[in-house]
Amino acid sequence: MGTEALAFHIPRSLKIEHDELHADLARANKEPGEIGAAAREVARILHPHFVEEEEFALPPLGLLSLIATGEITPEMRPAIEMARRLKSELEHMLSEHHAIIGALERLRSVVTTAGRPDVTAFAEKLVLHAQTEEEVLCPAAILVGRWLESKLR
Repeated sequence: MGTEALAFHIPRSLKIEHDELHADLARANKEPGEIGAAAREVARILHPHFVEEEEFALPPLGLLSLIATGEITPEMRPAIEMARRLKSELEHMLSEHHAIIGALERLRSVVTTAGRPDVTAFAEKLVLHAQTEEEVLCPAAILVGRWLESKLR
């Protein structure tokens, strides 16, 4: 498979994780009462955020293994603009994380009272996912763009 076919795909492991989080949230959304209402609030904030991540924040990470092996091609150039966009929108995306975590805290409060460890586990998994994005994935995507920019001048 050539570079162009791999270049701007979100790494499979991250895509699966996003899909699993969406599926867990969809199940929680169907819950009656306060649990469902709190889950729907998380979904309201989370969905547009995930769309943005999958549009420009995560695809540059699909280049990491190619870059690590020294494979650099001009077809990778669009990752530079994706990384620039991520850098320019990072503060906004981090504020969305804070809103998502706030909504998850409300959800955790409701499910703890209701004795729903399954939904509590989902909320904790999503908080950890947000932290991983902040500490590892976003900085790595920005570095991919900067590195490619220095090599593809």
